[in-house]
Amino acid sequence: MKDIDAIAALQDPVRRRLYEYVAAQGREVGRNEAAEAAGVARTLAAHHLDKLAEVGLLESGSRRLTGRSGPGAGRPAKVYTRARAEREVSLPARDYRTAAELLAEAAEQAGLDAGLRAAARRRGEALRGPATPCGSLEEAVEVLAARGYEPHLEAPEAPECPAGAEGPEGSSGPAGRVVRMRNCPFHAVAERFPPLVCGMNLALLQGLLGADGPLRARMAPRPGECCVVVEVGSSKNNEH
Repeated sequence: MKDIDAIAALQDPVRRRLYEYVAAQGREVGRNEAAEAAGVARTLAAHHLDKLAEVGLLESGSRRLTGRSGPGAGRPAKVYTRARAEREVSLPARDYRTAAELLAEAAEQAGLDAGLRAAARRRGEALRGPATPCGSLEEAVEVLAARGYEPHLEAPEAPECPAGAEGPEGSSGPAGRVVRMRNCPFHAVAERFPPLVCGMNLALLQGLLGADGPLRARMAPRPGECCVVVEVGSSKNNEH
C-alpha cells in the first residue's frame, strides 16, 4: 500500500506543483528555486519537498549551489530530484509488467524483432489517426507529451567549424535542435530487453510522428532518458 500513500501525497495542489516542477527539470533543484516556481514561501516549499522525499517520490541530497568550494563558499543547500522508482496502483491488483516481460523474452528468443517493429509502426500510425504528420519540433513536443514521454527541446553542442563553413550534413534546423525525452514509458521492460524494446519504441514513434513529414526519429541513447530523439530531417532517412 506504500504506492497508494505516495500517490495520495500528490493530492495537495502545492505539493503536486512542486513535484511536477522538480520532475520536469531533469536535474537537482534547490528549495528557493522550487518555491519561486510554485509561487509559495520557501518554508512551505521545504515542508512539501521533504514530504515528497519521505514518501519516495523525490530523492534529496545537499550541495553548494554557488558553484564554489572552500572558505566563503557557503553552506551546502538541500536539493531534490525525481526518484527513479516507479509508482503504480491497480485495484484490483494486476501485473501487466510480468506479462510484458514474458512476451518480450519470447519475442527476443524467437527473433521476432522485425515483426514487432512493423506492428509498433502500425500502432503509431493508428494512434495518429487521420492527423497529418507533425510539421515542427514544437508540434512533436505536444504529441509526445500527451503520450507521457516528457519531451523537451534541446540544442546539442555542435563541433566547431571554420568561419564560413557549413554545419554537418543533416543537422536538424538552424540551431541543430532535437527533442529529447526524459521518460521512457517502457522503461522497466526496456532495461531487460533493450534492443528489442528500444527498436519497438523507435518504430512506434516513427508511426506516431509520420514517415512522410519533415521530422525523423532516431536512436540516440543517453543514461536516464528515452533512447530516441526527434529532429528535422528528410523522411527518406527514417529507419524502416
